[in-house]
Formats: sequence, C-alpha cells, structure tokens
Amino acid sequence: MDSVRIIEVKRSIFDDNDKDAEKLRTELKNKGVFLLNLMSSPGSGKTTTLIKTINLLKNELRIGVMEADIDSDVDAKKIVGVQSIQLHTGGMCHLDADMTRQGLKELDLDGVDLAILENVGNLVCPAEFDTGATKNCMILSVPEGHDKPLKYPLMFSICDLVLINKIDVAPYFDFDLEKCKEYIHMRNPKAEIIPISAKTGEGIEKFAEWLKMQVNIQKKGLN
Repeated sequence: MDSVRIIEVKRSIFDDNDKDAEKLRTELKNKGVFLLNLMSSPGSGKTTTLIKTINLLKNELRIGVMEADIDSDVDAKKIVGVQSIQLHTGGMCHLDADMTRQGLKELDLDGVDLAILENVGNLVCPAEFDTGATKNCMILSVPEGHDKPLKYPLMFSICDLVLINKIDVAPYFDFDLEKCKEYIHMRNPKAEIIPISAKTGEGIEKFAEWLKMQVNIQKKGLN
C-alpha cells in the first residue's frame, strides 16, 4: 500500500500567524499605539467592563475599539464617545493577526493611543492565535467558578492581566478568590490580577490606571 503524505497544516497556519503577529506588534510599537486583546467566555461582562473603563479614560486617551463577533453589531453600538467598529469573523471563533490588521485599518490609528480588541467570546480558540496585541487580558466572572484556570490552561498562561469580574456577587456563589488567584499563578506566575465589578465600578479605576501605564510605556518606546 502506498504511503500517505501527511501535511501539518495546523502548525503551518500557527507559524505564519506568529510571524505576522510579531510584524504587526512592531508596527504598532513604532506608531506608539498600545493594542489590548481582551478575551473571555460569553456573558463574563467584557462589553460592560469596556464601557465603564472607556468612560474613565476617554478624556485622557484617544481610544479605538474593535468588537469581534461571529455576527451582529450589538456590542459595537454600545460603545459611544470613541472610535468603534464591528468585526464579523465569518463563523470563526477567534481572530488572528491578519484579521486584527484588517480591523485596525478601519481605525484612524494616527488618532489612537489605546486600541482595544474585544475578541470572540470563547476560552479556547482565541488563546491559540496571536493577534499581534501588545498585551493580552482576559475576564473571568465569579459565576464561572474559581477552577477555570485548571480547565483552560492556555488562556490563563498567555494573559498578562486577569480581571475577576462580578466580585460583588461572590457571596452568593461557591467562589474562592484566593484559590482562584492560586490557580491562575499556577498557570502563569507573572499574571497580574485585579478583582472588579463592572456593575458597581469596583476595581475599574485600577484597571484604567493599568491601561494608562501601558500606553505610557508604549509611547516611551518611541523616544
């Protein structure tokens, strides 16, 4: 029986994407634009967190937002006061570097200090593809449980910052904040963690300050 050729397509796709992502990251650094890749599962509070954070920052930073979904423009319509566009992924459950680049072309990057990509709601696919972002951030909500870092290791291992949202309802769930922090640092010892409540505003100012610091670091790289 003739041997069958096996082509490692997945690896090739990842390798090509990684090269494109690194190129995009360099381009953004040269422009002084900080790009945040924001990920989470559906219903974790990404958009509400963004709205609260943007309201704190829009008078200090020039912000552009890319809302990525398989379909609809519901989230993009909620973002007001800053540049906002909707990205449709055509059924794909993630964004890669090229898709991110296409979205950035629709923003006026000459007028942007902080670009935010709200990735597709999913704890698996978005973690596998480098978008070219300067930093990765994910939101874990209290109702999801404190054991998620054990179940989705890649997502937590690639994130520079983890926001633990809906902390205001923690007393009503079997959620152990300290255990959650322990599990996150098992996956990623360098990850920063900020407990927040998008509803009450708790911790949002700290997140905003983190973003301002990151933007300043990116700007200093131009000097």
